[in-house]
Amino acid sequence: MNIDPELISGEGVTLSQAMSMGGETIVIGLSIVFGVLLILMCVLYVFGLIFNKKPKKTEVSVPAEAAAPVVEEPAEEDEEELIAILTAAVAASLNTSTYNLKIKSYRRISDNRPAWNRAGLRETIGNRL
Repeated sequence: MNIDPELISGEGVTLSQAMSMGGETIVIGLSIVFGVLLILMCVLYVFGLIFNKKPKKTEVSVPAEAAAPVVEEPAEEDEEELIAILTAAVAASLNTSTYNLKIKSYRRISDNRPAWNRAGLRETIGNRL
């Protein structure tokens, strides 16, 4: 690219010459910015492939009420069935297999909150999923 000495000094430059030099500067600058952004995007994608490994097991400790809706269950239901139900509910909400989950403990929580509080909580949780 051959630059006229008039353009460097700015004396005797016509409007069309100044506009063309400005246009060239803008195109070169934008090309450099988007080129660097493209390189950065490719580097981040490669880092994601290298360092992003899926966990084999996910350990979840959830209250019984948060995992499934409150349903009156018979008292003779044993603990293993309850853990199986909780595991299935958590797996369904996380869109994963039950083999990837291990529930270590659970506890029932009392529901003495007002109805508007429970409705707001359900709405907030529903919006996050």
